[in-house]
Amino acid sequence: MQEPQTYREVLAGQAAVISRVQCVDLGLSTDTVENQLRYGRWRQLQRGVYATFTGEPARASRLWAALLRAGPGATFSHQTAAELHGLTDKPGPLIHITVPTDRNPARYGRLPGIVIHRSAALARTRHPTMSPPRIRVEDTVLDLIEAAASFEEKYDWICRAIGRRLTTAKRIRTALDARPKFPGRRQIEQALADADEGALSNLELWYLRDVERPHGLPTARRQARIRQQTGCRYLDNLYEEYQLCVEVDGTAAHPASDQWRDKRRDRWNAVHGKILTLRFGYLDLRDQQSKCETAAEVATSLCDRGPAIGHPCRHQTCPVTRAS
Repeated sequence: MQEPQTYREVLAGQAAVISRVQCVDLGLSTDTVENQLRYGRWRQLQRGVYATFTGEPARASRLWAALLRAGPGATFSHQTAAELHGLTDKPGPLIHITVPTDRNPARYGRLPGIVIHRSAALARTRHPTMSPPRIRVEDTVLDLIEAAASFEEKYDWICRAIGRRLTTAKRIRTALDARPKFPGRRQIEQALADADEGALSNLELWYLRDVERPHGLPTARRQARIRQQTGCRYLDNLYEEYQLCVEVDGTAAHPASDQWRDKRRDRWNAVHGKILTLRFGYLDLRDQQSKCETAAEVATSLCDRGPAIGHPCRHQTCPVTRAS
């Protein structure tokens, strides 16, 4: 049997925040709590939840205060779980918490800065060991997809989770299969399949779906790992037979230092690996005509370096010529 936690152990595990209920369970009298508050040694962060220190509370302390205010079974979810998992680097203005369906924390008063969600599947989706408690990363991605306003936003959450190596497309798909009802299921299943193939940004997805496939270009190897003098690098789309690399990025997405690094990598590939690199950005993929023109450039470069390939898509003015 696990021994009861001491007062100091509780504070150490909760960013020096404690609830009144926990104080009672640990044997602290009501007078002791009131005296700490009266003399300014403690301060209230949420109703019945206190910081046991002076000064401005850190983010971790505010999160614990919100969780303790929400009560038994409370679990960080949505944007807040994304923050804790490392899916996002910017804390949201609100703290998102999921509780079991039979609980209503607002019944006991306001919850300032807290958004409460309810779930009947909390026992399945909650991570079994992480502290503070949070929804598993795969289910966090699915929750955020459900709340997203556009497909681009949905796909971005998938790409973040996989690109930051927090999970895999297969694990997200397994979590999706455990949800009998999910809006836009087929769209997300296809998105997970494309992400699993290596399209790890919306631009890369546009290239895959709107440039490569409809124009009969060969299937590139996505996120191809190559060894260079300065270490291993990953190429967005490598047509190995043709020794052609297609990188999909943009000046707006990369600081100057990254752009210089990319150009240096391109030169190394050309000199040592004999790989030609074509770079495309948002302006090359922003509409159908731009995508067709990009396909024509790639098809021409492929034909210059190997067997003829490619055909026009269904767009009437597609400039790609049919390979003979």
